[in-house]
Amino acid sequence: MTSSSADTSASPHPAFPEHIRLMGEGLVLRDWDETDLGAMPDLFDHPDIAHWTPIVSPFDAEAARARLTKARELRAAGIAVLLAITHDGGAPLGEVMLRRSPEGTEIGYAVGPAHRGQGIAARAVRVMAAYAFGELGAHQVILELEAENTSSVAVATKTGFRLLDIPLIEGEEKGRAFALQTWGLDRP
Repeated sequence: MTSSSADTSASPHPAFPEHIRLMGEGLVLRDWDETDLGAMPDLFDHPDIAHWTPIVSPFDAEAARARLTKARELRAAGIAVLLAITHDGGAPLGEVMLRRSPEGTEIGYAVGPAHRGQGIAARAVRVMAAYAFGELGAHQVILELEAENTSSVAVATKTGFRLLDIPLIEGEEKGRAFALQTWGLDRP
C-alpha cells in the first residue's frame, strides 16, 4: 500500500472512532500504540505471514513504525481499522483488521507464531464481525483467502462463513501469484 493522507474531507466513508476497544470471546481487541512497536516484529516477521498476507517482509522496527502510522491514516480516512489482539488489553498476540472495500466489509487477521493453535484468530474474527454488524450496520462481512491456506479455511468454517459463488480475486503480490476466494457471513 502507498501512504495516504489522513484528510477525510474526500473520503466516501465516515471516520472510525478515534479509539476502539472491543471485548469478547476471552479477548480484548485494542488500538495499536507506540508501546507495541517492539513486539510487532516477533508477531509479523514470519514466513507464513510473509506468504499469506500483504504484510511487508522482512518485518523489522522500521516496518512496525510504518504499520502503526498506516493504521492511523487508514482509520482517519474511514477505510480500515487495525487492532491488536490481546488476552487482557496488554501484550499483543496478533492483529485483526476491518476494511471497507468495494467488495464489502472485509475482515483480515494475523496471529503471531507463538500464539497459534489457541483459536485466537476465530475468536477475533467473531468479535470483529459482531462490531461490524452491531456498530457499523454491515449486512455481510467477508474473508478473502487462498484455498491452499488451510488454517484460514479452518477459521472461516469455524466462524460460520460460507464460500461465496463469485469469481476469484487474482493478482500478484511480493512476486507471487494469488487467487483469493471470498467467504461471507451474513448478519445474524
